[in-house]
Amino acid sequence: MKLGIVSDIHANPGALRRAFDLMGDVDRWICLGDCINQFRFSNEVVRELRDRDVCTIWGNHEEVFFSAQGMRARAEDWIEPELLIWLSRQQKRRELQLEGKRVLLVHSTPWESGGAYILPSSSEFKRFGEVAADIVMYGHIHCPVATRVAGTLVINPGSTGEGRPTSQGFISSCAVLDLESEAVEHFDFIAD
Repeated sequence: MKLGIVSDIHANPGALRRAFDLMGDVDRWICLGDCINQFRFSNEVVRELRDRDVCTIWGNHEEVFFSAQGMRARAEDWIEPELLIWLSRQQKRRELQLEGKRVLLVHSTPWESGGAYILPSSSEFKRFGEVAADIVMYGHIHCPVATRVAGTLVINPGSTGEGRPTSQGFISSCAVLDLESEAVEHFDFIAD
């Protein structure tokens, strides 16, 4: 089974479509949050996720949008109500059983971190190995990761819609995980 993984789309439908093209034929799609950009909803992005039956979780941008602070943004008349409802029903984290493996989907960290940005160089990163899961997927840091921590495979696809700065410009990314071999392939691209 192959999983196509995106995160941090930040309301960029062109980047999401490019990521789907790059990842090719996969068995299941996963989005690790921040498909919208705080107070900026995207009918195109949410429709694409819904129509492709992407297993989607909330990130910090969805949390703000669906909080009391986002009331005015949610009331915009151009937002398609059924898409708003679909996104509102997604969870903050998910635990999946796929091919006998426990897969945990989170946006920032598996533990309460207040939305901390935990890079592999962080002393907190080792805590990913304390989680009762075979594979942990997370977003938030806009940086691709594929490494093992105490036997747990930790994957971050990077940001699909809001690229990280490099000497070649802003690079977006996504990833494909082969569940059988646990091989991870990242795809870098320049988003529109």
